[in-house]
Amino acid sequence: MKKIHLIIAAFFILASSGCKKYLDINTNPNGPSQADPALYLAAIESQYAWGVQFDARMLGTITQNWANSSTGNLYAPFEQHGYLKGSDAGADLFRNVYWKGGFNTVDMINNATAQKKWDIVGIGLALQAWGWQMLTDYHGELPVTQAFQDPTQNTFPYDSQDTIYAFVKRLCLQALDQFNKTGDAIGSTLLLRFDLMYKGNVARWKKFVYGILALNEHHLIKKPGYNADNVIKYVDSSFAGNVDDALVPFAGTVAGTNPDANFFGPLRNNLASFGQSGFIVRLTDSTVFGSRDPRRLIMLTPSTDGVYRGLAPYTTQSSTIAASSTGVRNLWGVTMATTPAAGSGKYLFQDKAPFPLMTYPMMQFIKAEAALKKGDNVMALSAYTKAVNASLDFVQIGATAPGATPTGTTTIFAFNADPTINTNFNTQKAVFLANPAVIPTNPANLTIQMIMLQKFVALWSYGFNETWVDMRKFDYSSTVFTGLTLPSPFFVDNGGKPMYRMRPRYNSEYVWNIDALTQVGGFNADYQTYKMWIQLP
Repeated sequence: MKKIHLIIAAFFILASSGCKKYLDINTNPNGPSQADPALYLAAIESQYAWGVQFDARMLGTITQNWANSSTGNLYAPFEQHGYLKGSDAGADLFRNVYWKGGFNTVDMINNATAQKKWDIVGIGLALQAWGWQMLTDYHGELPVTQAFQDPTQNTFPYDSQDTIYAFVKRLCLQALDQFNKTGDAIGSTLLLRFDLMYKGNVARWKKFVYGILALNEHHLIKKPGYNADNVIKYVDSSFAGNVDDALVPFAGTVAGTNPDANFFGPLRNNLASFGQSGFIVRLTDSTVFGSRDPRRLIMLTPSTDGVYRGLAPYTTQSSTIAASSTGVRNLWGVTMATTPAAGSGKYLFQDKAPFPLMTYPMMQFIKAEAALKKGDNVMALSAYTKAVNASLDFVQIGATAPGATPTGTTTIFAFNADPTINTNFNTQKAVFLANPAVIPTNPANLTIQMIMLQKFVALWSYGFNETWVDMRKFDYSSTVFTGLTLPSPFFVDNGGKPMYRMRPRYNSEYVWNIDALTQVGGFNADYQTYKMWIQLP
């Protein structure tokens, strides 16, 4: 029944759907065997977004996007780079890739193949590739090659990360082959409706696949065979601007059994005790770059005395301080541990705000680092400048609607509509971009620190996994990540070491897949501190 439930969930996600007889074609009483495969898409795409957001409560503290106001909360072990024993906390993306995507995505691909809907086959392969890429960068070794081969199989061997990386690349190339097919039954009318990200726009889906290839290639930067030219080639074939961003939209009206609201919004009420980190505050005031970053006007919230403050990992802000004029506000911009009315909030922390899976700034920062690694500082500075400017536009103007064209763009959601803030934003933006400590006038002055820190700001509150790849790549260096302070003490099982991987989902691997998990060391108390293959030379 899981498959049909996922399709039916799409109708709750698309609240405006009429009462058409989309499912009145079953020959199989247990599932819609001949349904238009596009019906799967809305639920799969939204579940992937929610999977990242669910886990962001844990990963967002590890990467110091934010912190909890109390050390006595569910997420405290993660702030110490640990884990919650006997819990699925931190493994929702694992659950979504294997279950809510899983065989549903396989069925979608198989149905689309039978119906010769090659564009939907390509989309299914692209989503599989994105899911595996995110998951291996998050957990390390995983059961992949045998994951969906036999529906009766209930234990699965783990694949090494180099095998998974090659598997992701192969899926991407297969997806591109499908997108390049013409004729037959491509262009389903339902695809325009149920594809939340791109409304069936194959050109944009191909750019998304090239973005995955760029991530896949660039994350090998510590390997001797790293190929910067390939990374640059893939980035150049991916997003051409913010209009191409991979965004999952939300209607923002329902929070119950079949929610359609952003997980970060007040309606879902998941972030009442989370506040911005001291690290993001230091990066957006004049501490590091010497200029105030205009993005903090929209992304962050000052205390009521007008001063921007942030929380350190694994510290406590008492209720007395929280209620005072100097207290750090929560991510919705109100007093810590309180929830504003549905429909309020700010930036990506709103019920109707879309959630980005991949963006143009992310791609350009990757190109900048690849070019710098190659020794082409001119190209690196050009990509870096585009990335910073695009991030400023994304934060000020809002997210571009799926399917919009560059010559007639519309915003799916405006993050800022306050004319006073816009005036201040534009004033600060001019000063910010004119500062050579932000945008060097001489390409030789561009540093890896600038790229990493500006990338952190740009990806704040959505690019958690990519940020964590960067931090682990540099071993959490405070030289690269200026002002980053790791928690003290680390989690009790860590042996004084930081975290390099999230442990797999408890209620599948630690309960049902014991032998396979044992072989990769998953039952060792400090497994979360084991470096991944991509982090080793």
